[in-house]
Formats: sequence, C-alpha cells, structure tokens
Amino acid sequence: MDQPTVGMVACLIATVPIRAIAVSLLTALVLVVTSPLRAQERNGVDAPDTRRGGQVDDFFGTAVADPYRWLEKLDGAETAAWVEAQNKVSVAYLENLPLREGFKTRLAELWNYERYGTPFKAGDRYFFLRNDGLQDQSVLYVTEALDAEPRILIDPNGFSEDGTVSLARFNLSHDGTLIAYAQSDGGTDWTTWRVRDVATGKDLDDYIEHTKFTSVSWAPGAQGFFYSRYPLDENGDANDDAPVSSYFHRVGSVQSADREVLALEHPTRNPYATVTEDGRHLVIEIQEGFSANAIAWRPLADDTVAVVPLFDAWDGFYTLVGSDGDRLFFTTSADAPRGRLIAIDVESREREVVIPESEHRLQGIALIGGRFVASYLQDAHSTVRVFELDGRFVHEIKLPGIGTADGFLGRYGDPETFYSLSGFTMPGQVYHYDVSTNRSTLFREPVIAADLHDLVTTQVFFESGDGTTVPMFVTHRTDIELDGNNPTLLYGYGGFDVSVTPRFGVSTLVWMERGGVYAVANLRGGGEYGEEWHLAGTKERKQNVFDDFIGAAEFLISAGYTSSERLAIQGGSNGGLLVGAVLNQRPDLFGAALPAVGVMDMLRYHLASANARAWSSDYGLVETEAEFEFLYAYSPLHNVADGVCYPPTLVTTADHDDRVVPWHSFKYGARLQAAQGCTNPILVRVETRAGHGAGKPTWMRIEEVADAWAFLAEALGM
Repeated sequence: MDQPTVGMVACLIATVPIRAIAVSLLTALVLVVTSPLRAQERNGVDAPDTRRGGQVDDFFGTAVADPYRWLEKLDGAETAAWVEAQNKVSVAYLENLPLREGFKTRLAELWNYERYGTPFKAGDRYFFLRNDGLQDQSVLYVTEALDAEPRILIDPNGFSEDGTVSLARFNLSHDGTLIAYAQSDGGTDWTTWRVRDVATGKDLDDYIEHTKFTSVSWAPGAQGFFYSRYPLDENGDANDDAPVSSYFHRVGSVQSADREVLALEHPTRNPYATVTEDGRHLVIEIQEGFSANAIAWRPLADDTVAVVPLFDAWDGFYTLVGSDGDRLFFTTSADAPRGRLIAIDVESREREVVIPESEHRLQGIALIGGRFVASYLQDAHSTVRVFELDGRFVHEIKLPGIGTADGFLGRYGDPETFYSLSGFTMPGQVYHYDVSTNRSTLFREPVIAADLHDLVTTQVFFESGDGTTVPMFVTHRTDIELDGNNPTLLYGYGGFDVSVTPRFGVSTLVWMERGGVYAVANLRGGGEYGEEWHLAGTKERKQNVFDDFIGAAEFLISAGYTSSERLAIQGGSNGGLLVGAVLNQRPDLFGAALPAVGVMDMLRYHLASANARAWSSDYGLVETEAEFEFLYAYSPLHNVADGVCYPPTLVTTADHDDRVVPWHSFKYGARLQAAQGCTNPILVRVETRAGHGAGKPTWMRIEEVADAWAFLAEALGM
C-alpha cells in the first residue's frame, strides 16, 4: 500500500443527523431540493452539470442522500461520458493557463539529472536502480564489482510504448542467481510476476498472477519462492473481496501446481510468508489493518510440521529483522509505542528485550555484519545507531546532513551496506558504509542544474487546537520576506502510521524557484513519534489531524509567511481526505486546494474491496452507530455546504486506481461543483492511464505537476 485544522462552517440540513424523519419523507424532500443545479453558473469555468439521483440510505435512523451513487459504476457508459466531459473542461482550462508551459519546461530541465537508488548485494553481485534523467521508468542494473561496468538487468521502459507499465517489485534469490519481478500495468495494484536468470538476462517460463501488495521470499538454493495471492471465482478471476493465501512456487512449474502453505478461515486476515536468511525458518506475518498484526512460524525444512503462532495477542506490530540460530529478532510496538527490538527462541518460546524503547521513534533495524543497524526518527528526521547482537550500543552513524536516511540493506555476514540521504534542498546522495569501522564514503552524488544554496529549510513547532505541539518543515528561497505575501503550499498526510520526512523533489524545487514557500506538517495519525502519535489521529480522534493541519495553516499566516488568499493545501490518498475535510471545515482559510486520489466517501469506502476494509483500523466503520457518527461528521462528500464560496480546487484521480477507487473523487468533485457559491473554479481531472500514483512515467508526472503549479499560480496570483 511507495513514500507527505478545523473550524466548522454552517452545514446543510442533509449533513445533520435527523433521527425523527422517516426515510420516505426525506426522500421526497431530497427529490425537491436536489434537482439539477447549474454548476457552470457558479464556477469560473463551464463545468458540466452532473445528474443527481434520488438515492437515500438509512444509517441508524439518519437519512443520508447519495445523489451521485451512479458514478460508482466505473464501467458504465454514463460514467465514462461524465469523465470525458469533466476532462474536456479541465484540460482546456489548465492548458490555457499562462504559466503552464513555463513550469513544464523548467520541470523537464531539472528532472533531467542522473539518479541512483541505494545499492544492495545478493550473492556476489551488486544491484541498483538508475535513471539517466528523463527515462519514464528507472532501470535495474547489476554488476560483479563496484568499480566494474554495470549491465542492464531489467529495463521497464521496454514494457510498453507509453511507459505506463512499471517494475512494481523485485526480489533476488539469496545467491543472486535468479530474480522474481512484478509488473504493474497503468498503475494498477494488480501485479504479474516473472522470473529472470541474472547471468543471462533471459526470462524463464514462470508466470504468477492474481497478486496485489505481495512480495516474494526465496527458499535456499533458488529452488522457488513463497508469495500470497487471492482466490479465484467461478470465472477464474481473482476475488479481492476475500483474503489471500500463502503459496510456494517451484521454479520451472506452472502456477496451478503451486502448493498452498497457509490459508486462514478469518475473512479479513492476510498471511505473507518470509524465509530467514539462513534458510532455517519460515515466518508468516498475518495482517489485518494498520495497528497490530500476528506472527506464525514453522521450520522451513519440514513442511509436515504445522504452522504455530509466535505472537497472536494482536497487541502491536511485529516486524521480522533476522535470525541467529533458534532466535528470531523482531521490532515491535507492543508495550513500546516508539518501538523496540525483541528476540524469541522458537524452541523454548522465551522472549527478551534486546534494544529497549528509546525516546525517539524506531523506524527499522537491519542485521548487517553481525550487528544491528537501527534507524530512528528524531523530530521527523533520521538518526542511525549501531548495536551489538546483545543490544549493547556501539556508536551512532554520523550522517552528512539532516534529512531522511534510507537503505541499510544487507546480510548477516556482510561487512558493508549502502544508504542514501535526502532532504528538501538535498538530492539523494548515496553512501557506502563500512559496519566495522563506522566509515561512510560518498558513492554517488546527483548533479542538478539549480543553485540549491539559495534555499533554506527550517523546522518550526506550533500548537494545535488542543495544545499539542506539532512539528513542521518550511522551505523557501533565502531572499523571501516575512511580509505575509508569499504564495505558500502546505502539504499533509496524517494517517496509517506513515512518517512524512524531508525528501528532495524537483516539483517542489520548481515551486520554490518561483518564490513559493513549501511547508510539510507532521500531523497526528502519522508515525513520527510512535504508536501513540498514530492512534491520536485515528477513528473518533481523526478530527485531531484536521485540527493540526488548520493549526499549521494559521501558524504560517501568523508568522508572516503568507495570507489566507495566498495559501494552498495539498494531499493525496489519506491526504486527499485531509484536504477535502479541511476545505469543508475552513474554506475561508485557504486560497486554493489540490486534493488527489482522496478517500472522500467515509460511509462507503469499505465497500470498494477487502483491501479498503482494512483501513478501518484507522477510520472505523459505519457498521456501528458510534463510528457512523464520527465518520459522518467529517466525511468530505457529506459535509459540502451549498452556497459557500470554496477556493479554487483541482480534484485529481485516475481511472486505474484500484486502491482508492476514483468514484470517491468523482462524487466529491460533482458535489463541490454543484454547491459552489462563487465563481472560483472547481475542476475534476481524471488521468486515464494511471493508478494510485506508483509507477507513473516521468512524462506524466511532469504534465501533472505543470497542471498543478499553473493552477495554483493562477489562484494565488503568482
């Protein structure tokens, strides 16, 4: 599931619980007040009208109108015509904006720089991703030595003519002889897997389908791998309304011969199997939601032994780090909301704490060179520490700057690893790290055609509505004045334990070159300060996330960075929900909004797929009255108010998005267009060869950013 508020406005009667009114009576009322509205009369563009139906649902005595339910029929002719009509208007508007071509040209100039992924080792070979600049997809290379000429192993740019088929995932066998790799077509979460011989660069006949989100884990000797897939329905199609099962695929065989390893009878729990590096243990993670999981185990060599539970209390998250003989190491949030490392003996089941909980959030641990390399977040930026196997602290890795450190991939006996360091004004530098000497050596440094010394990042702290202190990064040109007149873009996410940390982006660089301020708020609901911070932004506490975002906006205004008229907000997926909710609650606070692929209908999000239902650990479900109440109170679709002047808003989604299905944005965009009380434009832009965001080709990303920045420039008066 790749990588970053609230005063109330007057609500319609339809957004307030009305328990005393019979559904039939309210249906009649809805048919009167929801006759087709002239959306174009209230928009600065000729927005198409959207047919309003009479659908009304009863939730615990509350009648809720859903006039755009018909847009959920994604394969319907009427929906297709609606998408075409919306795109005709939005594309024409965006392409005629005066600064769009300038943004597009500059984006292409700056995007054209060589970029390296973090190398890692399998067997005696090194592997890494590289993009020469404007390649639509990064290419996977292999080399036998760091100073040798690398060769191409997988070039996804040859998968399709338009670059929209991507390399979604890949996993090397332990000896580095075979690679299993997954393809995604047009951004869909559905993937198909193939196997390639590393030495020859040729594909074998193996072909795996009906998978989403799964990785693969190789058995010793490259004999085969474990993976998880969905069951098939009566038509032979994958049924993602059911949980996955774990399978073993033997190289050279057909998928129908794959052996089922573990199938759960539970309707919403999904098993994923991993083989430890030493080939002794099969560890199975059982997933359900984003707050806790379970772990099962069996010896790999004997598949007659039943899988047994190791951690099944569902009291936190457990993530496998590695093994040492009969001891398995896991990071966990159980009894340690900021994370700690524990060990369990698979024979005796004895447990012990190896690295205790720290004051900082533990992001992850790798077992490399006989030591633990532990990555932490300190106020949302990286610190890395090294420990012995018994948990004794050795030293901290001195990072070459403040930012986000990624990588540290390796094996138990490897003396080396690699990591990258990125920040808002620092493209990803790649370092080689010697575990025994604690020495970092620059391996690759990107060169970009811009003067990054003209930019500065400051971390600020502000108080949210309930007095909670929230951090935020603010980046801009060094020559701006705090006169309240700078166009500013505020980004947020705030959910699913996701930490939003400093990262470099060409798109934000171009924004700042034009004099824009870029702010990233580390909202509750994320993982920056551990599980308590995460849970503080979930379910009935979700309003805290919106309050934090509004607090960030108000700080930027009070500190002199910007004004309401020149402040825009942006977020995608759960962040799209954030933007939609805050836009409803404080339309007066913002000058423009960019909600992307958002979860906008909180009463029906769980019906899209079994995957969406798993989000209930953060959101809750309307199946209980108490949870319906708080979901209904902030659901973006259901809290748009007629006659309010909403700021210029560009709602974006993609027709191949099978994670947050596009009808969320369809319905929200249509509702916002109909309700708009002034001439500010409300646009809906639907990409027809993309998904939730992963795997987008470079050309498409440049076009989308040029649209967004030109839209903001027009709205904010740049």
